[in-house]
Amino acid sequence: MSDLTAGGAPNTDLGDFLRSRRARITPQEAGLAPEPGTRRVPGLRREEVARLAGVSVDYYVRLERGRGVNASEAVLDAVARALQLDGTERSHLFAVARPSRGRPRALPPQRVRPGLRRVLGTMDTVPALVIGRRLDVLAANAMGRALFTDFEALPHRERNMARFIFLDEAARELYADWPSSARGTVAALHLYAGRHPHDPPLAELIGELSLRDQDFRRWWADHDVQRRTYGSKHYHHPLVGDLVLEYEALTPAGDRDQTLGLHTAEPGSPSEHGLRLLAGLVAGAEVGPGAGARAGH
Repeated sequence: MSDLTAGGAPNTDLGDFLRSRRARITPQEAGLAPEPGTRRVPGLRREEVARLAGVSVDYYVRLERGRGVNASEAVLDAVARALQLDGTERSHLFAVARPSRGRPRALPPQRVRPGLRRVLGTMDTVPALVIGRRLDVLAANAMGRALFTDFEALPHRERNMARFIFLDEAARELYADWPSSARGTVAALHLYAGRHPHDPPLAELIGELSLRDQDFRRWWADHDVQRRTYGSKHYHHPLVGDLVLEYEALTPAGDRDQTLGLHTAEPGSPSEHGLRLLAGLVAGAEVGPGAGARAGH
């Protein structure tokens, strides 16, 4: 991660993101007439993006190189339309095109409000977690720990959903479609990095995951960004079997970098039965809070 400093260093985050988006769009998808012969690039050329955005080729080249360009909102909007960015990608473009200046600095620690913790404790059949900056797990109820792992038993540095997904072998068994979940995790981290380019723990996390996992390293280079607010995931839980759970990601008031994640099952479904079975195991202490995916070890 880097930004355009006062000394003129290139904004590599902006350039990498623009190149990755440009490479995924064909001229036909962009509404351009096909050209004879073989193209040397998989997606759009720089000059084609410039034409679609209504800017000069030289201007767009400097923008993609991240050198000396202070793009206006109108220009960034035009580039977003040319590259067919969705709402999340557009927000990320604006974030990386205008990074905050300054030296890396530690952000203040995040706290979960006592009232929110009490709410988590009242959820007997719903796995729930509070996720913070860089996907740190700030809190989890007993069901959340039983579904995933006992984050509270880990050192503070390791209480992180990305570390769990990429560095804990149990996670690869827990997620039925591990690649999709893992790629979504990388995309969420990229989105966070656009808003907080000077966060030292994030740089440490990215460095560690890149060094230790080749899948993470490859997917990080794709520069995908994603904000998941709801959806469904399929789990292979070692104690209660297959679970198809709907998740809702809500932002508690007072901290936009916190997310309350809730996991529910369709009423009357086998997955609801599985959640109730898991809740019974937790309540009966047949699994301690946090056995979760590790129970299969």
